Amino acid sequence: MSVPHLDSRWINGKKYLLFGPFAGFTTKFLKKGSYFDLFESFKKDNLLPIFDVGFKNFELIKYLALQSTKNHSSRIKDLQEIMPSACKDDWYLKNAGQRVQIIKKTKSGGVLKFGTEIVNSRDGSLFALLGASPGASTAVNIMLQVLKKSIFYNENKAALDEK
Repeated sequence: MSVPHLDSRWINGKKYLLFGPFAGFTTKFLKKGSYFDLFESFKKDNLLPIFDVGFKNFELIKYLALQSTKNHSSRIKDLQEIMPSACKDDWYLKNAGQRVQIIKKTKSGGVLKFGTEIVNSRDGSLFALLGASPGASTAVNIMLQVLKKSIFYNENKAALDEK
């Protein structure tokens, strides 16, 4: 999770000053996913962890809900707290991406994970890097770990399946 901040970036050869991030909400897990993704993810063995995380993190849910319902004027007011000279007409909202938060099942319910995790399917057909923005300093190393696990699993699949 990140709090609103100013960020200077080069995009397609042009320098931009960005402000954000602002929370949003979708039931899609991928940009081109289905609006039913969230609802299809509810299974009887993960309902307790999901509701446990919701209960334990109610203040966070409230904050994110308030963030996702902000209009342009209220976002500009937030920006002006950091940059008082900001003019409403010079700024616009741009969807910069989608973050995934992981809920891990525990013995006592569930825990919300804010970091980056390597996850894989039981059959080894899918390995992925999930979580909050991993950052440039760790993304390459973490993705190499994903690839190593995937290659190891696929090379040793027969032996692992026997166990």
